Amino acid sequence: MKDDEIETIEIDLLLEAIFRRCGYDFRSYARASIDRRVRQFLSGSGCKTISEMVQRLMHDAEFLSRLVQYFSISVTEMFRDPFVYRAVREKVVPLLRTYPFFNVWHAGCATGEEVYSLAIVLAEENLLKRATLYATDINDEALDRAREGIYPLDKMRESTQNYHDAGGRAPFSEYYHARYGSAVMGGGLKERIAFANHNLVGDGVFGEMQLVFCRNVLIYFNSELQNRVLRLITDSLARGGFLCLGTKEDLQFTDAAACYETIDRNARLFRKTGGS
Repeated sequence: MKDDEIETIEIDLLLEAIFRRCGYDFRSYARASIDRRVRQFLSGSGCKTISEMVQRLMHDAEFLSRLVQYFSISVTEMFRDPFVYRAVREKVVPLLRTYPFFNVWHAGCATGEEVYSLAIVLAEENLLKRATLYATDINDEALDRAREGIYPLDKMRESTQNYHDAGGRAPFSEYYHARYGSAVMGGGLKERIAFANHNLVGDGVFGEMQLVFCRNVLIYFNSELQNRVLRLITDSLARGGFLCLGTKEDLQFTDAAACYETIDRNARLFRKTGGS
């Protein structure tokens, strides 16, 4: 048997062990991404083989936690893809104004930059006080950073152009406080955000939402898992609610496609018309 065939078996066993040990199901994630992350983690794990990693995660809870956290790390930034937030201002906000109160779910929020970006948009549209933003992720370390809302100051300065391209109306610095080379997001934004651990793969419906952001999450899943997650999101969305995906993601060719109409193809913005 070739080395790459042995490695495939080892990774299969690793993913199965994670699932049976703690319930996190990475077995249907896009395989190329998983293989790459396993190899990267192995290089700094102190283990010589993937099989040794399997043995260790079965008996070392801290090692298991680090491995799960590593698999779920994602890259994000403030006002990523500014045209998406401009589309939300122009095409979603007018409908949100019709609700006395509304709920937003940011699924797979990572370290929180995009959640705060959306909160800023809602604040500038005088809607933040009507909103409750639920920000979820399976990565507790990322969630802790999101709750703190503390980011490198140089990154925030780089995001200023994104903010203005997204239709921002004020000096971006009004939304954070500079402190010792870091930027601390304003308390008024944090008051409307509830952070929680939620596993899109294994956990249940998340309330009744008028807007769901799930950007750059589905790209890590195979088609079976994408359909499962989209069913969960669709069941969590009120009829007439909006779904925003990442720019490399789409509903086309998924089981959920018939439940939505396209609002803005470029921004991957959809509105629920059917389903439960």
